[in-house]
Amino acid sequence: MAKTKTTKMPKMPRAVRRVVGHEVRLLASIARWVARRPHGSRRGRAFGYARGQGAMMFGFGFVCVLESVCMTVLLRNYPAVHRVWLALDVYTLLLVVGLHAASVTRPHVLDDTTLRIRRAVHVDLRVPLASIASVRREMVATHERRDGELNLDIGAQTTITIELDSPVRHLTFLGRPRDVRLIRFHADEPEDLVREIRDRAGRAAPRTLARAPRTY
Repeated sequence: MAKTKTTKMPKMPRAVRRVVGHEVRLLASIARWVARRPHGSRRGRAFGYARGQGAMMFGFGFVCVLESVCMTVLLRNYPAVHRVWLALDVYTLLLVVGLHAASVTRPHVLDDTTLRIRRAVHVDLRVPLASIASVRREMVATHERRDGELNLDIGAQTTITIELDSPVRHLTFLGRPRDVRLIRFHADEPEDLVREIRDRAGRAAPRTLARAPRTY
């Protein structure tokens, strides 16, 4: 019998897989938000960061709804085009809601050995407490991209700065690795988180964390 050739389906490019996976996780976060089931916070203390972006995300959602209403009027004589545009508007609105839902349901998590820093579904960085050289409450509203630094601002600001003795590996949105030694991120209750990091890191490492002065 003649062997039949099997054709292999071409693999989806890595960047496309990451984008699709990102959007799937955003949509799944809406269900978590409705069910009030935070992700990955059972083994430590959770610290939220989404409060600072609530008004902005509401504004984005309102713009999407307003655009949909306007396009409904403009495209009333083109039903096929209107259906396509409406589907895109609804999907965009779902992504906006999903982004906020992901921020709410994926908080920062601190346990006895690790600080898990997150932003929605596209940043999930685990920082060993033993590698933290200093941590401080510091509000920064202007961020420049520099080698070895990671800025995770919410509402265009960060409230906590961490400096590391040894770098940690961070993966960008499209999966490119970066080694970072300085991390700035936002927390709704920065003073509580800084104090808890210092307490737990002091127990995790035989040295005392450098306590830099606060900057407001």
